Amino acid sequence: MFESRGKPESCSCLQFQEDGFLVLEGFLSADECAAIQQRIGEIVAEMDVPPHCRIEFSTQEEEQLQAQGSTDYFLSSGDKIRFFFEKGVFDKKGNFLVPPEKSINKIGHALHAHDPVFRSVTHSPKMQALARSLGLQMPVVLQSMYIFKQPHFGGEVSPHQDASFLYTEPLGRVLGMWIAVEDATLGNGCLWFIPGSHTSGVSRRMIRAPAGSVPCTSFLGSEPIRDNRLFVPTPVRRGTLVLIHGEVVHKSEQNLSDQSRQAYTFHLMEAADTVWSPENWLQPTAELPFPPLYT
Repeated sequence: MFESRGKPESCSCLQFQEDGFLVLEGFLSADECAAIQQRIGEIVAEMDVPPHCRIEFSTQEEEQLQAQGSTDYFLSSGDKIRFFFEKGVFDKKGNFLVPPEKSINKIGHALHAHDPVFRSVTHSPKMQALARSLGLQMPVVLQSMYIFKQPHFGGEVSPHQDASFLYTEPLGRVLGMWIAVEDATLGNGCLWFIPGSHTSGVSRRMIRAPAGSVPCTSFLGSEPIRDNRLFVPTPVRRGTLVLIHGEVVHKSEQNLSDQSRQAYTFHLMEAADTVWSPENWLQPTAELPFPPLYT
């Protein structure tokens, strides 16, 4: 999987195969990043989320099961544009304690399908060329997210593997495309990776529980305690694309700075000879089958 096809974009493909991630600077221009931010500002300005749907997003296991797993709002978001919020931004009645635009953790999970700006970024000629250079034959788009990493309280993302949530057989068929819409620094919560950690399988999986169960998801296995000394920080400039192998271990710290760290990210799956697990939280729907990347 993810083998070089000898094009200019693939000169670092061996590095990706070795490390499980790859930094491609200058993938988007400043103007392209500004257009993305303008569009996301419009989407946020039009946001209308009923109090009972205001979910605080977490990557801590128990909080995930409590907040996301107990509601259909998260589980049914795969083919919609929905809003997820930082911890501590609501009172007990679901009213905002901070300005709504400062409260959002992320928007997911189908910007790529329903918004023309994000569709054009996702399916751009240079994105398709990059996927071809990596040897992807039938890539489909699984999901997309806009991550805000708000200043002062943008939450940490604990160490994880994307394939824990997006599981395939065989493994090695999922690829994250993470685009820095703003500079990502040590101060505002850049990504950290354990290089080479994508070769040992998946330590845990989040799966759907049987219909009607509460919570609606559960975990198989557990995330091992990682040696923090193994993590390498990956600060990047605005417009950088980071390729993320589905099994590489990565994290980000809480944003305690004055600057947000906005990013647009989406996941691809090589659909050729791949089985998407029916136990994954995310499932294609009649309204939105996983769309092909190549147009």
